[in-house]
Amino acid sequence: MTLGIIGGTKLSTTLGNKYMSMGINVVFGVREEFELRPIEWKILSMQKDKVFGYCEAINRSDVILICCENEYLPLVCHCLSQLESTDKIILDCTNGNYNPNFGCNTKYIQEKSGYERVLKGFNNLGLDYPNSDPLELVKETYFCGNAEVDKFRIKRLIELIGFRAIDVGDLNNAPLLEAIYHLRKQISHQKNEKIDYHFKLMSV
Repeated sequence: MTLGIIGGTKLSTTLGNKYMSMGINVVFGVREEFELRPIEWKILSMQKDKVFGYCEAINRSDVILICCENEYLPLVCHCLSQLESTDKIILDCTNGNYNPNFGCNTKYIQEKSGYERVLKGFNNLGLDYPNSDPLELVKETYFCGNAEVDKFRIKRLIELIGFRAIDVGDLNNAPLLEAIYHLRKQISHQKNEKIDYHFKLMSV
């Protein structure tokens, strides 16, 4: 299996390095004008067959994690719309811009790409992870999707790198996962502190 991670973000390199340390073949997709300045990207670029453009990375992958900034989602969706088969699993790890209507990136990706096999997960970490959790205290992430077989594969992938995978149902709940992310960011903003807040699920 080849895991493709799309986006030139901290979340991309962090998840990618975690999966590579577990023996998973990982490729990264970045936009054409992306500058490989951070040291982690320079290291990746020195390795053979690791860093490609969006479309090439998607074509080479079996499971694709979308970890890019929102302004580049149209480019990613264009690449997905060019796929000739539906044998790939897409995991949206992003969050839409905060607004009262809770516009959801996952639905946007499905609609603009025409690719239905899309799930949601890892979005509670944020694109700046692990800056949002420097001590890596967050050990759980939520995911949702429609196909049980795909959800099982995503659950196993999440657990492979040490996270507790919490199934929150079908893809209609994707906006709720984005709302959780925005709520913790709003709490941090209201506290006016240079720290992040995260939620932990407990059974009582």
